[in-house]
Amino acid sequence: MKLVKVIGVAAGVLLSVGAMAQQVSTTASSNPSARPIPEHDVLFKKTVWRKIDLREKQNKPMFSENREITKIIIDAVKSGELVAYRSDSVSTPITREEFIQNMTPRESGEQLSDAEIAAGFGKQEAEDDDWGNALGKDAAQTSTAPVSNEYFPKQLYLLELKENVVFDKKRSRMYHDIQTISLKVPATLNPLGFEQNVASFKMSDLVRIFRNNPEMAIWYNAQNDAQHKNLADAFDLWLFSSYITKISNPGNRDLASIYGAGEKGLLAAQDAAEALIEYEYSLWSY
Repeated sequence: MKLVKVIGVAAGVLLSVGAMAQQVSTTASSNPSARPIPEHDVLFKKTVWRKIDLREKQNKPMFSENREITKIIIDAVKSGELVAYRSDSVSTPITREEFIQNMTPRESGEQLSDAEIAAGFGKQEAEDDDWGNALGKDAAQTSTAPVSNEYFPKQLYLLELKENVVFDKKRSRMYHDIQTISLKVPATLNPLGFEQNVASFKMSDLVRIFRNNPEMAIWYNAQNDAQHKNLADAFDLWLFSSYITKISNPGNRDLASIYGAGEKGLLAAQDAAEALIEYEYSLWSY
């Protein structure tokens, strides 16, 4: 009789452990971060938004011919391997048809939606110099929309990265915990004159896509063809150039709206990056 009770208790414990493991697995897969940091290990956290211009020299390895990161993302969405979301909150997925519609050039006479008007789009800010180009505020529409129905992957050269800058007190170091990457239509391509969000993606989902396509998802090493990296490793090693456009604040305002666009915005972005580095260094001061 005692043996039966012991077996019953052991079976119950195993079932409970199995249920907990299943619950943890489900939670992990739903986390946008590819390498989530436990909340109880977080001493400091700031959410930071960055822009990645794939035309920059340092970013060319992610934008090599026929292996563009944008092409890999677009193909994965169309094949159903990758879930696209409406915004970087990654709470509302969109359909394949909506994704393709967002990649279709807008007509110059097309009216803004209520959501776009509420977000403040349509207010063009003229720039007197070339500094505004880096912040995506270029008012000069020098490029034209493609003849085909969709933008080509090579034309979508702008990505927005959302990360949590986290100081892990257990490991005593700062981490750049990438949450999402958003695909943007540059203002130079949009007849309406502003950047348009095509879709946002969880970093954990993108890492899975990159790992499953090692022949395509490569960071091209121009110095050594034997040492190409997977795009997942390129993001881990921070092998790209970016600039800060927003840091979490009560008004949810970007740096350009706080300090001004153009040169002032770029200087504010540089100051914000240096402030984060200085904070990490100051933790070791006595």
